[in-house]
Amino acid sequence: MNYDQSWAAKGQHEGRGRHLYARSMERAAVNIYRTDSSFEMLLFAPGRIREHFNLEVKGNQLVISYIPPEGFPRPDWVHREYSRGGFVRSFTLDDSVDPSLISAKYVDGVLEVTLPVVPGKERVSHAIPIS
Repeated sequence: MNYDQSWAAKGQHEGRGRHLYARSMERAAVNIYRTDSSFEMLLFAPGRIREHFNLEVKGNQLVISYIPPEGFPRPDWVHREYSRGGFVRSFTLDDSVDPSLISAKYVDGVLEVTLPVVPGKERVSHAIPIS
């Protein structure tokens, strides 16, 4: 599984016609770790509304997006380091992930996505010598 920054950085989104990349600070941070049977993705998005997340698999891409509700308050900020705005993140899935078994839950401001690994399909890793 790989993060595909080029797609997301260009701000391409087939959503409700809004451009979601007005500011880079609106992107949600992601950490991914591997267990024996899955990849576990933690997308940090506090202050969001669970029903406004969208996860879908398009070909070999997992696309995670968030669109805030209409009329979402936009205060006149004095200082701002965090945003609750919309975002789109895209991840390339390889053959080792079973897309039909992907699951997600939103707990304490973190979208937890489980990407089960197909037994026997794990990618083989090897060192590449540097000359």
